[in-house]
Order: sequence, then C-alpha cells, then structure tokens
Amino acid sequence: MAASRILPTVAPFRNPSRRASRKSPQQHPAPDRPELTLYFDAMLRAHGPQHWWPGRTRFEVIVGAILTQNTSWTNVERAIANLRRARLLSPGPLESVPIHHLANLIRSSGYFRQKARKLKAFVAFLQSQYRGSLNKLFATPTSKLREQLLAVHGIGPETADSILLYAGNHPVFVVDAYTRRILERHHLAHDKESYDEIRQIFEFNLPADPKLFNEYHALIVHTGKHFCRKREPDCAHCALEPFLSRHPETNP
Repeated sequence: MAASRILPTVAPFRNPSRRASRKSPQQHPAPDRPELTLYFDAMLRAHGPQHWWPGRTRFEVIVGAILTQNTSWTNVERAIANLRRARLLSPGPLESVPIHHLANLIRSSGYFRQKARKLKAFVAFLQSQYRGSLNKLFATPTSKLREQLLAVHGIGPETADSILLYAGNHPVFVVDAYTRRILERHHLAHDKESYDEIRQIFEFNLPADPKLFNEYHALIVHTGKHFCRKREPDCAHCALEPFLSRHPETNP
C-alpha cells in the first residue's frame, strides 16, 4: 500500500510559547522538558519529514490503528489490502460483514479473531453514538472523545490517541514503546511513569499542534527502529547522541 500523508509536516521550531497541558486537578504537573524542542530539531534535520500516517482515508487510518496492535505494519498492510479488495474500508460495509469473514481477511495482522471483534465494536460505537459519521465523531471535544474511545472494546490509550491524532487531527501525543525507551535512556522519564504521565510531558512542553505531534512521533519511531534499539542500540550514529552524552551514567 502506498503511504499517503494524512497530515502535513511541520518546520523545525524553537522556544514554544504555548503549552498544551491537559492534566486534571488530581494529577501532578508534568515536568519542564525544554530540551524536547531540541530533540525534535535534531531528528528532523537528520531524517527529514516521515510522511505519516499511511492511509488513504480517515477510516482506513482508524482500521490501521486497531490492526497494528502487537504486530508489524507490514502485516497490517496485507490485511488492509484484503479489506480494500473486499470493499470493506468504510463503516457501513464493515458493520455488515460477517465477523468470521472479517477475521479471515485480517488474518495476517495476528490475533485476528480478537481484532475482528475490536473493529466491529468500533463501527457499532460509531453508528450508535454518531450515526456512522466521522465528521460528527471528530467534531467532539478531544477530552470527551478520548474518554468515549477508551470505553470501546479493544481500544487502549495508544490506539485511542492514534485515532485522535492521525485520523481526527486532534492535538494529542501518541506514546509507544519507542517513546518510553528514548525518554528513559535520556533521563527525561523513568520506568514507573504511566502512559498518561509520559503523554503529558510532551503536551505540557510543546505547542498544541497536531502537525507537530504527528511529525514528532513519526521521528521517534524512526529513531527507535534504526538507532535506539532495545538491543544493540547504535548511539554513535543517532541524531540524539549529543544529548545522551550529557548523561555519562546512562547505560543503554
């Protein structure tokens, strides 16, 4: 599947004047991390725009966000190609297709029976709450819609935020294993911080700009895959190595 950029990329930025803090009164304030702006600039200079998220429509992006759980994007591409050939990449047909047939079409994505139920749960939610309209769905305020998505079977924080950001153009930062690994190795977060605490580090310290969040997360994924690997990290060739060297006690 050819990758098409759902959202435009953003130019390098410095010294953001506006922060996007969405913490509730019960949560501790996110820490100041002004170096996050420098991290973004360094990765963008080294790797350029990443052209994320691959998808032809908003609904296809949503389907991809659900299917990519616990598998590689290559496996998801095969599943989406099958759905496209079967003309099932829209809410109505996906809601109507028998679940066993849907499961067979997405077999390559792994956990295909569970993911078929998750896709069915999402389109049922979309129909019952928004009459099948993505426009109405994404017109909902971010905090309310995030809460609703998290209540849908099979949609956790990372999937919900991917839907909000990449399909809905909402200003939420997506946190994944690469994000946590890079922040922990650079002493910008610790291993006991929750998903939402790490998400707030970015949202507190960066402008509330979906294009920026899109590009930043894509650059993190690229860096995590090719340099900040779980085993045998290639720190010497990583764009973030100058920042890592400020922490000589770090053990990758």
